[in-house]
Amino acid sequence: MQDIGQIIDTISKVLWGNTLVWVLIAVGIMLSLATGFIQLRKFFYGFSLISGKFDDPDAPGELTHAQALSASLSSIIGVSNIAGVGIAIAMGGPGALVWMWFTAVFGMAVKYCECLLSVKFRVIDANGSVGAGPMYYIEKGLGQKWLGILFAVLSAIGYLGVGNLVQSNTVAELTYKYFSIPKIATGVVMGFIVFLIIIGGVKRIARVASNIVPVMAAFYIIAALGVIIVNSSDIGLAFQVIFHDAFTGSAASGGFAGAALASTIRFGVMRAAYSNEAGWGSCPVVHGAVKTNEPVRQGIIAMLEPFVDTIIICTMTALVIILTGGYLTGESGGNLAAVSFEMAYGKIGGPIVAISTIFFALTTIITCSYYGDRSINYLFGKKFVQPYRILFCLLIPVGAITHITIAWAIGDLFSGIMIFPNLICIMFLLPVIIGTTKKYFSTPEKKRP
Repeated sequence: MQDIGQIIDTISKVLWGNTLVWVLIAVGIMLSLATGFIQLRKFFYGFSLISGKFDDPDAPGELTHAQALSASLSSIIGVSNIAGVGIAIAMGGPGALVWMWFTAVFGMAVKYCECLLSVKFRVIDANGSVGAGPMYYIEKGLGQKWLGILFAVLSAIGYLGVGNLVQSNTVAELTYKYFSIPKIATGVVMGFIVFLIIIGGVKRIARVASNIVPVMAAFYIIAALGVIIVNSSDIGLAFQVIFHDAFTGSAASGGFAGAALASTIRFGVMRAAYSNEAGWGSCPVVHGAVKTNEPVRQGIIAMLEPFVDTIIICTMTALVIILTGGYLTGESGGNLAAVSFEMAYGKIGGPIVAISTIFFALTTIITCSYYGDRSINYLFGKKFVQPYRILFCLLIPVGAITHITIAWAIGDLFSGIMIFPNLICIMFLLPVIIGTTKKYFSTPEKKRP
């Protein structure tokens, strides 16, 4: 098993080398320029959209704007916001945070484009069930069904790994450490809970997400803010370290091994992309199910996700790790975050991280199961969806007892592979995106449907 893990880890490192890192950045910059930096121009407009102002209960689709956003956020606000940030700083140093911000800003443009396309080229059957995501806009927009099939295959397999192995593994590690719960028991309980939720389809997933996401995010943000406020006198110094290391790399000190500039950039971009999933083609699947006739509106709502996920929540985790000096302990991943909170709150710090991780991971898993089963529905039809959901849930306990290195390597491998067909399609359909955007904003507000 260790040999297999090393092989997967080697492949994922090659995949996430400089090539994919710079491809993500380059595409984000090009899409930002092509859309006139819509992520900045229409940032506040996005918040007015999720208020329900433009909700139309009679529009085609299954979810409200707010439900779609909650469901999508539930998939990206996961262990990457805690363990992923811990890995980025442990391997790339404090400066990795700047590259996470950089990736998030340009990732907002990518999210806008892919979710706009998802609504524009979605398919709604006679029962009102929505089929949406890259496989549909690749087939219908680009006219390349074989590439749509490839994406669906990668997605269906990928979310069996990235959607559950990494999430359940991190939860099992922390619950065992802080609550002495056997890892396999954690995995079995999570698998059972997830199954009860996902058999209800996207509407039940959205209801659960819209109830849990605000509460779990508030709990973690308040806990992190407590640490930041207590250490507020050192915030200036923390940002000085962050910006210095972002462009020079990090020197070794304490238990920290240091990091070259290339590693700082690589881990910052990789972990940000893993966290907010811009370019993956995952979130367009759920955004495509929204009740709307306007693709632009949903694209603008979707582009808020990297801001919430990476610029707000990931930054808070990073500040806790840096302000407490936790990154100098030699820990990594979820353990680094837990140690940092312990340094601030004492014995209750670890359980705070463990509880936050449980809810973050649970909501991520249930939404990722939907991403995978939509790919199965695209490939084989509805009759294979339920068996896929069962398999998905059965693999959750497997992830709980899998070695942490293997779990993350599998997640990195499949996320990297999935990105390519999606980005290729987005670039070829850029004229459609620009035309749709111009048409929407050239129409007076009162005349928009």
